[in-house]
Amino acid sequence: MTNQELLTADVIRTAVTNYLDAVSAGPSRTIAALYAEDATLEDPVGGEVRVGREAIEAFYSALDGVDCKTELLTVRVSGNNAAFHFRVVTEIDGKAYAIEPIDVMTFDDRGAITSMRAYWSPSDMTEL
Repeated sequence: MTNQELLTADVIRTAVTNYLDAVSAGPSRTIAALYAEDATLEDPVGGEVRVGREAIEAFYSALDGVDCKTELLTVRVSGNNAAFHFRVVTEIDGKAYAIEPIDVMTFDDRGAITSMRAYWSPSDMTEL
């Protein structure tokens, strides 16, 4: 592996960490700012594909004001792509819910997310 490949992997790992931190802390505009202007988001896979930063911000606005914590479980980087497994714990109306999706992201040369596909289904969510 060359130094350039190591740098790319490190940049992408940092981008994944920044994404999870933004999902925890919000607001939606901060999360959306991590995406390229013409990025796509499919969450969950098989659902509506949102295109563009405005649509992506609208998607994440559901998290605004919600107590949400994330934990990275594992990440794999290949080229400008990352697949990562993480845990999200969200508190809604005094109840805590956990889900552990696997997200697959593609990044541009600046480290902005160009596509995100989240693999999970409602049956994966558990009440804690």
